[in-house]
Amino acid sequence: MTDLGGFRDHVAHVDLSAGDVSYAGIDDEDAKKYIGARGLGVKYVFDAGPDVEPLEPENRLCFMNGPLTGTQTVMSGRIAVVTKSPLTGTVTDSHHGGWSGARLKWSGFDGLVFDGASDDPVYAFVEDGEVELRDASHVAGKGVHDTIDALGEEVDGTVGRNVSVMAIGPGGENGVKYACIVNEDDRASGRGGTGAVMGSKNLKAVVVKSGTKMPKPEKPDVFQEGYQQAMEVIQESDVTAPNEGGLSLYGTNVLMNAGEEMDGLPTKNGKYTSTAAMRDAEGADVDAERVSGENVRENILVDEPTCHSCPVACKKEVEVSVMHKGEELNVRTESYEYESAYALGPNSAHTERDEIAVMIERCNDMGLDTIEMGNMMAMAMEMSEEGKLDGLDEQLDWGDTERMIDLIDEVAHRDGELPDALAEGANGLAERFDAHDNSLAVKGQTIPAYDPRCMKGMGIAYATSNRGACHLRAYTPSAEILGIPQKVDPYEHEGKGELTVTFQDLHAISDSFDICKFNAFAEGIEEYVMQYSGMTGLDVTEDDLIEAGKRIYTLERYYNNLNGFDGEDDSLPARFLEGGIPGQGASEGEYCELPEMKAEYYETRGWVDGVVPDERLDELDIDVGPGTGVSSGDSGVAPADD
Repeated sequence: MTDLGGFRDHVAHVDLSAGDVSYAGIDDEDAKKYIGARGLGVKYVFDAGPDVEPLEPENRLCFMNGPLTGTQTVMSGRIAVVTKSPLTGTVTDSHHGGWSGARLKWSGFDGLVFDGASDDPVYAFVEDGEVELRDASHVAGKGVHDTIDALGEEVDGTVGRNVSVMAIGPGGENGVKYACIVNEDDRASGRGGTGAVMGSKNLKAVVVKSGTKMPKPEKPDVFQEGYQQAMEVIQESDVTAPNEGGLSLYGTNVLMNAGEEMDGLPTKNGKYTSTAAMRDAEGADVDAERVSGENVRENILVDEPTCHSCPVACKKEVEVSVMHKGEELNVRTESYEYESAYALGPNSAHTERDEIAVMIERCNDMGLDTIEMGNMMAMAMEMSEEGKLDGLDEQLDWGDTERMIDLIDEVAHRDGELPDALAEGANGLAERFDAHDNSLAVKGQTIPAYDPRCMKGMGIAYATSNRGACHLRAYTPSAEILGIPQKVDPYEHEGKGELTVTFQDLHAISDSFDICKFNAFAEGIEEYVMQYSGMTGLDVTEDDLIEAGKRIYTLERYYNNLNGFDGEDDSLPARFLEGGIPGQGASEGEYCELPEMKAEYYETRGWVDGVVPDERLDELDIDVGPGTGVSSGDSGVAPADD
C-alpha cells in the first residue's frame, strides 16, 4: 500500500474469464521505482510473464494513470494503455488525451488491470471506486461513435461532462493488428494494436463516470512553485504559448510545412523526402502546403477543444464535405493531426486535404491507427506498382483517395483479400508477399512523419524504440527542428545516440506521471521534480527521477529481450540506410549512419548488442520478480520461445 499523494491507492483487477473484480492497493516501492501510468503498467505486464501470445486471454491489458494525472498539473489529462503488442510482439504503451485519465482518477482509481477473456461482449462501468461488467452485445460490431453514444445514454450521465467512454470499433473486434482504442474526444491510444488486445478479450468499452474531485498535493507550497514555473515557461515558449502560434494556433500539423521545407517529410512510401521532390521527379500534383496546419486553420477549422488542465489547445476540429461515389459525405472530426495527415496523404502520394479528414474520421470510427492504416496503404500501392500483389483480386493505385476511403472500412471488417492482408500489418504483409523491401516498419510498426535520412536522431530513435518505430519514445526533432533544449544539426549523426537516450528517459518519466509530451517543449527536469515532489510528498532529486526513467526503459527492453529481441532488431528499412534519394532537396544522397549511432547508444545505455546485462538490472534495482521464469542471475538473452 502507498500513502503517496496523487495516488488513490486503488487498482481494479478484472478477471474477464470468470467475470470477477477484485481490488488492491499499489506497492509502495513499485510506486517509488516506477512512478505510475507507463512505468507501473509495464511492471504489471512484466509480472504477468512475457511468454504470452498477444491475442490470447493470458495477455494482460492495463489502463493506468499516474500521480499527476487529473491534478492541477499542466497538461495532466493523459492515460496509458499497456500490454503486449500483437503488431510487434514487444511490450507497448499507448497513451491518449482528453479527459479519460482525469475521470478515471476522479472515480477513485489509479488503474484497471484486465486478465482473461469474456465469453460474450462486455463493457466495464467504473464509478465511485467500483467496476461492474455489463452486457455489450447490443453494441457489438458498431463503430466507435455509435458505441459511445449508446453507452453514454445507459449510464445516466453526460458524455464529455462527467462520463468518458474508451471504446473499440470493428477493427479491434476483428483482430486488426493495429486496431486502437478511441474515446469521446476522438483521442486514440493509437499505436501497437491495443484495440486488438481489447477485442480479443471481448471487452468492447470502458465507461468511466466521475465527479471532479482532484487529488491535493502533499506539499502545496512546493507544488505551487513548480506549477507556476511550468506555466511561465509554457507561456514563454514559441511552441506552446497559448494563441501565439505553434501548437496553439495550428496544432501538431504546424510541422507539415516545417518538415517539407527541411526536406524531411517521407513521401510516396518514403521514396522521396518531400512532396517538392516528388513533383520535380514525376511532375505530380502534390503539395504539402495544402494539408498543412496553416491551410487547415484558414479553410476547414470549426473548433479548438482542449484536454484536462491544458492551456495550449492543440486539437483542431474540422468540418468538410466531400463527394464520394455520387454521395455527399459531411464529416466533422477532432482532430486533423500531423501524423495522420502525413500517412494518409503525402506518404500515400496525394495531398487532398478534405479527403484526408474523411479518412481520419473513418479510421477513428472503425478504431484503426491512422498512421499504420495510411502507411499500410502506401506499402500496398508500392507493391502493386511492382507487381507483388498480382495474386490478389485487386490492386491499389497511388493516391487513389476514393478507394482509400472505402478500404478503411473493409480492413476493419477484413472484407476481401486485400483488406484482410493489410489487416495483418507490415510484417504480415511483407512475409506473405516477400515484400520486406516495401516495408517502412521497425519491429513491425511503421514510421511516423520524420525522415531519418534528414533527422538522424530519428533514425536511432526509431531503431531502438521498445515499441517499434515511434517518434514519441524520443522526440529528437525537438532539438533537430525546434532547437529545444538546444539546436543540433539534423544531418549530423555524432552525438545522436546519447541524445536519444536522454529523450527516451525523460519521456519515460512524463509518460509515467502521465502528462502530455508537449510540456517538454517548455518544461524540463526542474519543473518535473517540483511538481512530482509537491504532489507525492517525496523528496526526490533530478538524478532520482532520471534513474527512474532509465529503470522503466530498461525493464521494457528486458521484456523484449525475453521475447527474443536483440541488436539485430534495432534496425531500419533498407531505403533509409542507403544513399541516392531522388530529388533536389537538402536530403538528396543522404542516408542514416545507424551502426555508428547504435554503438554510441549501447555504450550510453550499458547494453551489449541491444541486450540488457544482468549487472545493469542490478545497478538499476530491477527485480524481475515472479511470473517471468527468470531471475536476475539468469541470462537476459534467452528468448522466451526457445
